[in-house]
Amino acid sequence: MKKTLYLKFLLAYAAFGLLGFIAISTIGSRLVQAHLEKKISEQIYREANAISFDNTVRYRTATYNLKNIYSNLSSLATYQDAQIWMLNQTGDILLDTSHGEPYQTPLELEDFDPLTWGSSYYRTGNFFGYFQESMMSVIAPITSDMTIKGYIAIHYPMERLYAEREEILVVIHAIFLLLFSLSLSILLLFTFSVYLPLRKITTGAEEYSAGHLDHQIPVHSQDEIGYLAQTLNYMSGELAHSGEYQRRFIANISHDFRSPLTSIKGYLEAIVDGTIDAADQGKYIQIVLNETDRLEKLTESLLTLNNLDVKSRMMNLRAFDINKVIKNTAATFEGICRNKKISIELILSGPQLYAYADMEQIQQVLYNLLDNAIKFSPNESAITIETTEKNGRILVSVKDRGSGISKTDLPKIWERFYKADSSRGKDRRGTGLGLSIVKEIVSAHNQNIDVISTEGVGTEFIFTLDQMPDHPLH
Repeated sequence: MKKTLYLKFLLAYAAFGLLGFIAISTIGSRLVQAHLEKKISEQIYREANAISFDNTVRYRTATYNLKNIYSNLSSLATYQDAQIWMLNQTGDILLDTSHGEPYQTPLELEDFDPLTWGSSYYRTGNFFGYFQESMMSVIAPITSDMTIKGYIAIHYPMERLYAEREEILVVIHAIFLLLFSLSLSILLLFTFSVYLPLRKITTGAEEYSAGHLDHQIPVHSQDEIGYLAQTLNYMSGELAHSGEYQRRFIANISHDFRSPLTSIKGYLEAIVDGTIDAADQGKYIQIVLNETDRLEKLTESLLTLNNLDVKSRMMNLRAFDINKVIKNTAATFEGICRNKKISIELILSGPQLYAYADMEQIQQVLYNLLDNAIKFSPNESAITIETTEKNGRILVSVKDRGSGISKTDLPKIWERFYKADSSRGKDRRGTGLGLSIVKEIVSAHNQNIDVISTEGVGTEFIFTLDQMPDHPLH
């Protein structure tokens, strides 16, 4: 077995882990950074606005008395882990919390122009070329009497933001690796519940293709895989049984054809070469005719069985009087019954009884059962055919007073070409297909047929038909 399925699953699992790691490192990193930028920028912008609206800041900006405010802003800068600037209206730096004290002389900031920021309340970069490292900066105007007196700027190092981002990513990576490790249980589940049973099923299929139909697939799980294995085991058993049946079927056909053909050939050769006297030829020609009649019946029975599968799908279902069909079928055996002094008793339910079935096939069932009953009935006996109604169905019974069927033979009577031993009767000229045809026809109608037999007493066959209660002719 090629291990492509398992290899594909392993590669898919590894690809999932690799792509997940890359996705966290790239897309996840960007999302985390964007979240941190938004969170920190909003926080320091609120602080900048709060400082700019403080009256003390406004007053001290106007008078340049900044020493007292410096300590407050330094504490806040330490808490925010940022730098806080105070600028005048021209953009000169009055104080910088990272400088240690307010500037004695304002520090000029070249190219300062807050209008270039547009509607954005924060920007990342070097803040008009002042910083060597990247910073996140926000500015808030200090206004007095509707006039801008200066600006509050807060700068947060992007390096710290990146470090915070990496700390979060480390946690995310650790959680992903933990989940990825736990997902190994899925791989183990797939291995033991799908892959290994599938290998056993594939091995079984290879054994079946090699003709080893006795092989059993050792998978017994109560799931779809187990059901598939059970189905294949059942299929192999049926195929093995079918193969044995076909071999027995061919052997029976060969035997049943060879025996009459051997007799015909032998008698005809004896007539041609003069071994049989002319006075006795009529007797042996009659034997030949009987053997050809036997061959004809065997051929017709085989054709009937061959067509039953098609007819079961194309049955001509209609309402008909089963009592009338029974009477007509019984009448066809009048000559044979007269010779054996056998009487046929009809016990029919009412003058008319309508069934819903294929009339020609049911007539074949009655013919075969009656022929079988006459064949194994002793002279001067009686055969009873009876119809009854029960729960919307018709029960048809054909009962003889013959030798009966042994318990050993009873389960086998429906098999094709099966013939009971000599205790069943002396007439061995049957084809062994009559009851098989009966079983096939009754089953095709989704009906049942049962047999009750006692050795030395007789045999009764009972089959069911659907009743047509509301037939207009009833």
